[in-house]
Amino acid sequence: MLKSSIQFLLITFFLLPTSSLVFAKNKKLPDVRSAMAMVVHQDSDKIIYQKKAYTKTPIASLTKLMTAMVIIDSGINLQDKVKISKLDIDKLKWTGSRIPIGTKLSRFQLLSISLMSSDNRAASALSRSYPGGKRAFIRAMNVKALKLGMHNSRFEDPTGLDKRNISTARDLVRMARAAYQYPLIRELSTNPKGNVKIGKNRRLLGFSNTNSLVRKGQWDIGLSKTGFIREAGRCLLMQTIINKEPVIIVLLDSFGKYTRIADAKRIRKWMEKNINQSHASTQLNNIFMQPS
Repeated sequence: MLKSSIQFLLITFFLLPTSSLVFAKNKKLPDVRSAMAMVVHQDSDKIIYQKKAYTKTPIASLTKLMTAMVIIDSGINLQDKVKISKLDIDKLKWTGSRIPIGTKLSRFQLLSISLMSSDNRAASALSRSYPGGKRAFIRAMNVKALKLGMHNSRFEDPTGLDKRNISTARDLVRMARAAYQYPLIRELSTNPKGNVKIGKNRRLLGFSNTNSLVRKGQWDIGLSKTGFIREAGRCLLMQTIINKEPVIIVLLDSFGKYTRIADAKRIRKWMEKNINQSHASTQLNNIFMQPS
């Protein structure tokens, strides 16, 4: 009797995973071409799709979401003006900026430009204006990361230009969920375009969102950030609604200008095909993921 029970348990143990794997093969996975990716249900944290989601990689300007959270958490006045200085010139990648040296902008404006159009001088100036300066700011970024459970992440600068800013798709899902709790970050990161007045003549300087899905307005996007440096490839993080369900999408190290956007579209199409709207929450449990 005991022997029969043990045999039954062993058979059950080995059959269950096998059945799941067969089902996973039958459910054709989206053709995600980004090197690393993760898609989760925002509310339940259930994993819908993953690909090398625990692999550490540079994250480029996705960093700026952490920069924004640290600035807001500090409680410093967002209406105070900060002067763009030579210290804000990018000497790592020598990227340009449309904000001239000597320009004075409020922290609110710098946050807007940093999140919407990913301007590096704006993010740098924000970190310098932090109590204790840039070094204290970077320490605060890493403390925040640990508090969020981002144990495989490290920040070395506020812009994302430094390739030592590393994370994983899994950790970035945690960061996205945290950033979504800030109404100001949601608003600024999803503005299609904006402008600021600069100089004595109050010249109008326009900026647009780096995420074309936000600019075109065809998706319901509640949080957005893109990034690119050579070491990180092209990256995309966003919160969106698919089949009336809130999801977080993280795509890392995409090759080519359009791959990350195409991947997001493939993921949405795949979810719409495989998840019936009336039973979406239940059916999320039945979608199997690509091994990490």
